[in-house]
Amino acid sequence: MSIRTAEQSITAYLSGHASQREQATAVPEFLRLPLRQRYRLLLEQPQLRHQWAGQYNHWAGSADSQYRCLVSSVTDDTATFRMGVKDTVDVAGMPTRLGLRSYRHYPDVSASALWAVHPEVRILYKVATTELNIGFGCGARNPLYPSIDPSGSSTGSAVAVAAHLCDISLGTDVLGSVRWPAAHCGMVGLRMTHKASNLDGVFPLSPSMDALGWVTRTADDLDFLMPRLGLERHLGVQKPLAGTYRIGVLSHIDDGVTTAPMLAMMDQAKSLLADLGMPQVPMQLPELWDCRGSAWQLCARDAWLASQVWREIFDADLHWSTQAALEVGAGVSDAEYQQITARMQAVRASIDSCFDAAGVDVVVFPIDPCRPFDVRRPLPGDSTIPSPADPDYSRKIGFTPLASFSGLPAITLPIMLSADGKAPLALQIMGRRDSELQLIDLAKRLETLRGPLPAAALDQ
Repeated sequence: MSIRTAEQSITAYLSGHASQREQATAVPEFLRLPLRQRYRLLLEQPQLRHQWAGQYNHWAGSADSQYRCLVSSVTDDTATFRMGVKDTVDVAGMPTRLGLRSYRHYPDVSASALWAVHPEVRILYKVATTELNIGFGCGARNPLYPSIDPSGSSTGSAVAVAAHLCDISLGTDVLGSVRWPAAHCGMVGLRMTHKASNLDGVFPLSPSMDALGWVTRTADDLDFLMPRLGLERHLGVQKPLAGTYRIGVLSHIDDGVTTAPMLAMMDQAKSLLADLGMPQVPMQLPELWDCRGSAWQLCARDAWLASQVWREIFDADLHWSTQAALEVGAGVSDAEYQQITARMQAVRASIDSCFDAAGVDVVVFPIDPCRPFDVRRPLPGDSTIPSPADPDYSRKIGFTPLASFSGLPAITLPIMLSADGKAPLALQIMGRRDSELQLIDLAKRLETLRGPLPAAALDQ
C-alpha cells in the first residue's frame, strides 16, 4: 500500500477547495438591487424567494471564503432581509466570542437592541471583530477596495455588507469602530446617540462613549430598513425632518492637520450641499476639538480598568496589539481619568448651545485627516489606541472622537474616490442628540446627487 507524502496529501486536500473557490464568484444580480426595488419585486413575484435563496446560498460560501468576515451562522431560506451582528453583541442561541480564540458563551437573551426586529429581517450571522474591540485586525478583507484596510473593531459588520452577505449589520462604535470600516469599505455607517440604556447585552469597552451602530450599502437602504429594526425606544424623540438643514462646516480641519485628498473630498461635499440648497456656515467647536485626545485616553483607561475584571474570567492569551492598547490605559492616572470625565460632562451639557449659537442642525467634516491606509503592516509597539507620546499624535487621534466624546450621533458616507481610484473618501455628518433620522435623510440626498461611486481601480 502506497503512502502519500505530506506534500501530496495537502495538494490533494487543497485541490478540492480550490475548485470550490472558483465557483460562484459573481454576486447574484438580485443582491445588487436597492432594497426597496428588491422588496417590491418579491411582493409582485413571490416565487422569486425560492430562486433567490438558492442563488444566495451558492454565493455565501464563496463570499465568506474570500472575505472571511463570518464567525457563526444559521440557515434560513425564508429571510427577506439578512442581518449580521458583531461578535461582541449577544444573540440568543449563537455564541459570543468577543474576538477571542479561547472564549465563548451562549446567551439565553439577545441584546435589547434586537428585541423588536421585524420578522422580515433575520439575524443569520455573527460577524468578526477584533480582540475585545481593541486589538489589530480580525482577518477580514475589503471586498470593494482590496488594497484598503477595512479597519476598526466592527470590521466584520462592514465587510459582510460590502460582500453582499448581509443587507444590514449591527456593530458598536466607541471612537469610530462602525464609522471607519463602513467608510473604508465604501458603505454607509451610522453611530447612534450615546445612551447607556441601549447597551444591554453589549460587551462594554468605554461605557460613557459606547454606542450602537449600523452599516448598510446606501443611506436609502438604511432608511428603508429603519422601521423594521424596532428601534423606537432606542432612538428617542427624533428631531423633525426638514426641507433644508443648516450646515456647520468645521473650520478646525483647515489648521494643517487634514491632508490634501480629504480636503478635496470636503470641497466636493460642500459643492453637493450647495447644489442641494443647504446653507453652510464655518463653525468651530474649540472645547470639543481639544478633547479628541482625551477621548482616547478615557477609552484606554476604561479598557484597562475592565481588564482587571475580565482577565480572571477569560483566561485569554491576548495579541500583542491588545496588550499594547491596555498599556496605554495603564498610563492614565486616576486624577487624569477623573478630570477627563468631568470635562466630558461639561462638553455634553454645553453642546446644544454650541449648535444654537452657530444656528446649525449638523456639522460636517472628514471621517479622518488622511485617506484610508493601504493594507497595514503594523510595527511592534504600535497600538490601536494612540498615546500622547506617539509621533504625529494630532493626526492619529483623528476626527471620530468628536461625536464620541459629545455623545452625539454621526453618519459617514463616501463622497468620491482617491486620485489613484483605490480608496473611498468619506464625509462625516454629526447631528444633535436624537437626530439619526435627519442624518439619514441628509445622507440620502447627498448620495442621490453624487450618484454611484465607480469601482475601485485594481492592480493588474
